[in-house]
Amino acid sequence: MQNVSIVVPVHNEADNIGTLVAEILETSASYPLHEIIFVDDASTDSTQEVLSTLQAEEKRLVVVTHPHVGGQSAAIHSGVLRATGTIIAMLDGDGQNPPFELPKLVAPLLADTTGNLALVAGQRVGRRDTLSKRLASKFANKLRSALLKDGTRDTGCGLKAFRRDAFLVLPLFNHMHRYLPALFLRDGWDITHVDVSHRERSAGRSKYNNFQRGLVGIFDLIGVSWLIRRRKRVNKMSQVLQHNSGKLPHV
Repeated sequence: MQNVSIVVPVHNEADNIGTLVAEILETSASYPLHEIIFVDDASTDSTQEVLSTLQAEEKRLVVVTHPHVGGQSAAIHSGVLRATGTIIAMLDGDGQNPPFELPKLVAPLLADTTGNLALVAGQRVGRRDTLSKRLASKFANKLRSALLKDGTRDTGCGLKAFRRDAFLVLPLFNHMHRYLPALFLRDGWDITHVDVSHRERSAGRSKYNNFQRGLVGIFDLIGVSWLIRRRKRVNKMSQVLQHNSGKLPHV
């Protein structure tokens, strides 16, 4: 029996959380929603208080708290570790990823009969970001796609759904969430893409700027390219079984 855990990493997003929870719950009739996991990455605003209030009202809401800032990839990994659903759907906590797109993401995984599909990646259309951010993202995605050949035009989209067991055997590193298509393909899984909408941030502010993204992106690309070239090929289901038995495969 497959069910879905939603993972939402947040850092200082107190003003966006209530709306996100309400919108996620509105979609829950369309798929087997098991739980909503918010990972608070050491927020310094009232995020924790807002989550505690909402948790008292909604029993499917789970809160994971980082004592120190670990970054988005670490928050996502903590949420997936805590999750008990077989399928993970994730979205950013800034409110720019509309939760009504979630059914579109999880549907291919729920319907898969081959056992080979591991990732459904959202790709934004009509992005509601600044011109500079859109241009920087377009350049970065073209460079990344040329080097990694993952067939993804928008790897930075926070809307994604994937198999929990397949995710947990991926190599963990900072910013790895931006390379999920390439990493799943590296392990021999099938991936697919769906177009999703995007909206303006209604509260709070972005945690990154174009210079920060570009600087870390150069090193990330080099590292992921190396991981792909140096991959030891083993049967992907053997990886999952090894992980579930507590024996992690080499990367």
